[in-house]
Amino acid sequence: MNELRTAVVTGAGSGVGRATALKLAGEGWRVALVGRREVALRETAAMAHGRGEFLVEPCDVGKPGEARAMAARVLAAMGAVDVLVNAAGTNVPARALEVLSDDDYHLMIDANMNGAFYCVQAFLPGMRSRGTGTVVNVVSDAGKQASPKAGPGYVMSKFGMAGLTQAINAEERGRGIRACAIFPGDIDTPLLDRRPVVPDAAARSRMMRPEDVADCVLTCIRMPMRVVIEEMLVRPR
Repeated sequence: MNELRTAVVTGAGSGVGRATALKLAGEGWRVALVGRREVALRETAAMAHGRGEFLVEPCDVGKPGEARAMAARVLAAMGAVDVLVNAAGTNVPARALEVLSDDDYHLMIDANMNGAFYCVQAFLPGMRSRGTGTVVNVVSDAGKQASPKAGPGYVMSKFGMAGLTQAINAEERGRGIRACAIFPGDIDTPLLDRRPVVPDAAARSRMMRPEDVADCVLTCIRMPMRVVIEEMLVRPR
């Protein structure tokens, strides 16, 4: 384990975000739990059974003012943030081009792409001043290749997250900051319930679990700071 001990995890109320926060807590990290639903964040904290130290921060990261205010509170409470994990994300049932509404499109762009950007912009200054930091963006294999299953709004938002990761590495590596993009395939999370056709139990049993992707996140974080895993593509076997 390296020296980084304080992390911010968005989307921490369920799925990959929750699994990542719990794994970090199990290794003694201080973790700021960020998500829209305070009840879900407190459930995540309770699931740790006293391991780790949590700061519960309800926030819609897709709103820049809320993201900045959240970051200010986290920095005031924790003093510094070593790792930012952008795991927040959403999709909508009516996702194909012929049915996608403007409101749903903007919802996905804000939650998936803009939210990651706002959080990066909020925490990068502290990382720059300290000369170290890791950003892990949980993207999707939809950020590699479009498919009808994902829908265009989701695909566009995930391609944007991939580009953000590349931009951080291009501009910030000289300041000791690295960014990792993880591109998971199908994961058995509550987001599946928003598919036009909800997968059944047999289909879900063949998918990855949130804990599998959380392990990928921790692999990126654990690497020595002289190393960056720029991209990791992981799918169900």
